[in-house]
Order: sequence, then structure tokens, then C-alpha cells
Amino acid sequence: MTYSTTRFGIYEELKATSPSKPSLPVLIAMASASGFVGGIAGNPADVLNVRMQYDAALPTNTRRNYKHAVDGLVRITREEGWRTLFRGVLPNSMRAVLMTASQLASYDGFKRLILLHTPLEDNLPTHFSASLLAGGVATTICSPVDVIKTRIMSAQESEGLKALLARVYRAEGVGWVFRGWVPSFIRLGPQTIATFLFLEQHKRLYRYFKGVNEIDDAV
Repeated sequence: MTYSTTRFGIYEELKATSPSKPSLPVLIAMASASGFVGGIAGNPADVLNVRMQYDAALPTNTRRNYKHAVDGLVRITREEGWRTLFRGVLPNSMRAVLMTASQLASYDGFKRLILLHTPLEDNLPTHFSASLLAGGVATTICSPVDVIKTRIMSAQESEGLKALLARVYRAEGVGWVFRGWVPSFIRLGPQTIATFLFLEQHKRLYRYFKGVNEIDDAV
């Protein structure tokens, strides 16, 4: 919630305050800035999420056994210090930059192209098509960073990014870059579609209740 709320909120606010219709490079810059801040805001929850998901795979004597999210955050802070909540914040923030730029900016870009070059109007089929394409772009761009982020956050000991990359390359070659792309798309594709379909309907309702004309600033 902290991650997505931050990045979507900042991105939409930047678009709304733009003096003119943003071009695609400007949208990418806005999305990148929004994603970086969102990555920092969401890092503690991401560290906790990765640890709780991978806890069952650890030997019994090394499992953390957090009772719930609040217990996990409290124990991490008390046992390892608050800095642990921001372990991997740089690759996580860079991943958030890539995710937001490839997801939000590409959605607006694809939507603009669809409206300009096809008979489709600003409706559900257009939103579905643009979000499906954006999901594919986001999955492809973010896959390498997802692998790195997961390995850093699930590590028992702190390891530098350079050392981690060297070790993974020696063990797995270049194939690690897109390891798990299909399951990532199966997860991210529907999530991207659902997110933008909901967002478009939410914006439409907001305009209706505020008495604002149906104008999409991204197009």
C-alpha cells in the first residue's frame, strides 16, 4: 500500500500540475521520480514480505517465524536495527523507477497511440489493450532487478551488489537476467490490467462527482 499509493499519487499529481500535455519523455521522467520515492517508502514492507515468503524454505533453526506484519517490523527494528528495514533500498528503488516508468508511462503512451491510430475510443477495450501491453513492457524491464532484489532481501548476511552480481553470473551465466519471466508476467500482467481498469473508472467517477469534463490529460 505504501509503495503503490506513493508512486501513483505523485505521478498523477505531477501530470495534473504540468502546464501542458506531457510528452512521452516527460511522462517517463515523472514516473521515474514517482517510482524512486515510492521505492523508498515501500522498502520496509518489501523486506518483511520477502522474509515471510522465504521463511519456510529456511532450516528450522534459522527461521524467523514472524507472527504477523507488525511483529515482523518490530522484531527487525529491535533485533537488527532500523537500517535493516532499508536493506536493498537502492536496487529496490531502481526497480521501482523501472517499474513505474515502464508501467505508468508506457500505459499512457500506448493509450495515446491506440486513440490516435485506431478506431477505438477512450473506453474499456482501449484501457485493457494499453494495460496489457504495459504489463509486458514492465515485466521485461523489471525481471533482472526482481531477481537481484529478492536475493539481497532474502540473504542471511549482507552482500554488496557487485559481489552478488559476480557470484550469480559465475553460477548461472546470463540466463539469470530473465529467470522466471513467464510467472512474473502471469502475476504482473493481470495486476497491471486490473490496476489501470480500476484507476480509469475511479478517475471517471471522480470527474463525475466533481463536475469535471471527461478529459484525459495523458492523451
